[in-house]
Amino acid sequence: MNRLSIIGLIFLVLFFSGCGRFFPEETEADLILDGPIVGLTLAQKATFAAGDEAFGDIFSPKMGLGPVFNMPSCASCHVGDGKGHPATNLTRFGRRLGDGSFDYMEDYGGPQLQDRSIPGYPAEVLPSAATGVSVRSAPIVAGIGFLEAVPDSTLLSLADPDDSDGDGISGRVNYVTPPEFFSPKPHHLPNGMKFLGRFGRKATTIDLLHQTAGAYIDDMGITSDFFTTDLHNPAAGQFSGDGVADPEVGSATVSNVVFYLRTLKPPAPRHEDDSDVLAGKALFSEIGCVDCHIVELRTGDSDIEVLSNKKFYPYTDMLLHDMGDELADNYPEGSATGSEWRTTPLWGLGLIKETLGGVPYYLHDGRNSDLREVIRLHGGEGAHSRANFQELDEEAQVQIIRFLESL
Repeated sequence: MNRLSIIGLIFLVLFFSGCGRFFPEETEADLILDGPIVGLTLAQKATFAAGDEAFGDIFSPKMGLGPVFNMPSCASCHVGDGKGHPATNLTRFGRRLGDGSFDYMEDYGGPQLQDRSIPGYPAEVLPSAATGVSVRSAPIVAGIGFLEAVPDSTLLSLADPDDSDGDGISGRVNYVTPPEFFSPKPHHLPNGMKFLGRFGRKATTIDLLHQTAGAYIDDMGITSDFFTTDLHNPAAGQFSGDGVADPEVGSATVSNVVFYLRTLKPPAPRHEDDSDVLAGKALFSEIGCVDCHIVELRTGDSDIEVLSNKKFYPYTDMLLHDMGDELADNYPEGSATGSEWRTTPLWGLGLIKETLGGVPYYLHDGRNSDLREVIRLHGGEGAHSRANFQELDEEAQVQIIRFLESL
């Protein structure tokens, strides 16, 4: 064997021995987030498959990527329909002005930092004047169609913005100005000219079409029939575009992706009969975590029959809560303040480690891999439950962690 062959063999051994750190191994069915909900018709399965393919499409400059962007595909951030790796985090920025208002610094490329670009075009850089900087990981998208199908009336019934019951929990909704293409469904309840936001870390998009079309343009720089103009880095001077005719994807493609997201199966809990998991589930409720992480929700009527009037268990109220200084990003969006976040659904929490290749990156920015530390960072409206957790003995704390890891 010659020297080059030996070097090549060593490289292959090192590469494949390290793959588990970056590419998750094949897993059992209950450890996989990807897949459709049960009961779709043949036609719906075909649309799901088309949306699945489009979700994985990797765009190139010739296909319209950019000219500035974050990642080249939906699946780049939502690997296996799971939570994003910190390496694919996106950044939003702005600054607080002297009069108390917030400037999203559009003259500097805000509100979202597109830190990659096509050849010959400058990527955006974070302005030194930015005082509000929010770094965010992509959320789990499995089961997200169930969250979309919850009636506004349900979420409003859970809201208690003035803490009328005195329990220290004051969840509230974020009302959002809809894009021109938004078409309200019967379960949407307007508030003047605005509608209830439910997606995004601060509940700033109304439905999955709003969310998906926005991701195409903001994250990938891909124009569509919904957002027709390419992104522009002001530092580039006169705008020249990416040289690809707009729209770069048609409404059919976006609609297929939306259908795919709507019909992804929800994450399945595991080890439900384990004694520690059962004990942890009871303790999770006793210490008050379910005041925000609502166990059960129910969908309303849906044009997709298998989504209509179904109970599901996401562990979220989908409302904004003040989480204190520990988790604050000082970045307001809509009526959400710099310390408020939409309650993250906990289903799929125990699969984050599996989908990210062995390391679980928790919280909105993936900053931590220790669930005890995640709980410790819950301030504000979560401080009481945090204190209750910290007062438990070691066995009880472990049981709660075991329960969370089973979701």
